[in-house]
Amino acid sequence: MMTVDLRSDTVTKPTPGMLEAMWSAKVGDDVFGEDETVNTLETKLAGIFGMEAGLFCPSGTMTNQIAIKCFTQPLDELIADQASHVYRYEGGGIAFNSAVSTRLLHGDRGRITAEIIEPEINAENVHYPRTSLVVLENTVNKGGGSCYTLEDIKPIAALCSAKGLKLHLDGARIFNALTRTGDSASDYGQYFDGISVCLSKGLGAPVGSVLLASKETIKYGRRVRKVLGGGMRQAGFLAAAGIYALDNHIERLKIDHAHAALLAEALKGHSWVKNVLPADTNLVLFDTHEPAEKILAKLLEKGIKANSTDTHRIRFVTHLDINQEMVAYVIGALA
Repeated sequence: MMTVDLRSDTVTKPTPGMLEAMWSAKVGDDVFGEDETVNTLETKLAGIFGMEAGLFCPSGTMTNQIAIKCFTQPLDELIADQASHVYRYEGGGIAFNSAVSTRLLHGDRGRITAEIIEPEINAENVHYPRTSLVVLENTVNKGGGSCYTLEDIKPIAALCSAKGLKLHLDGARIFNALTRTGDSASDYGQYFDGISVCLSKGLGAPVGSVLLASKETIKYGRRVRKVLGGGMRQAGFLAAAGIYALDNHIERLKIDHAHAALLAEALKGHSWVKNVLPADTNLVLFDTHEPAEKILAKLLEKGIKANSTDTHRIRFVTHLDINQEMVAYVIGALA
């Protein structure tokens, strides 16, 4: 029986080439700013997205939380979609780390627009928290990998600029979005004050995310990272994996998207499946008539691992450790 792990794109193992890059990395103490490989990764990603500087952190949760801390003050409020990762899956960190409240909007599969954001910006009034930040997510995890185009983002950025708000992007799967839309990464820097780029999802690195922002923001962000326990010393061994991923694993994301599309299409043909969300990138979300946990148990009997995101919703995630043979096996097992 074949084992196929579709729980997340975080389950990947480093490739032989990535391991070699990690083994040969030049390292130093990153807290002192002396790790050559970390510095290279931060500069490389900042250049890719047209930003001034970068900050390597253990996780996307940390980069998002540092950004929120940098862009807000206690008693402020940020605006995000109700499905957003920063609200749902970061342990209440918005309130705990930054003493900030959250205004939740109901967008289209996690994507919000300037039209629905503007009415939710608070007037200057002692009774209201001060609106100071808008957070977008690309791709949207709970939206089934739905993604913003730059044309979607431009009016939001214009609104934030006009209202004096900061704009942050949780780019956990930003390269999946770019692969889908064809937009240029270098254009992103002109619209966002902060961008979090995850290396340990579709790109296949074992650990790490990078926060991109202005030099001034990153300087303060380093202080916040230290407070959160994110100083990793000889982190170049991990940063080397990120550099290798950027050089070798972006183009192949198209394969993951193709595999997801095949799985989504196959799911539509089964009576036990109630609904399948559009598979825009590498995430496949589908609703089941029976409880999700019951379906997951049946899948596990066939060696297929997956996760539920609700009582009747299951998520498949394709990644670089999923090959064509595995996809064919899953399609057969679904029957």
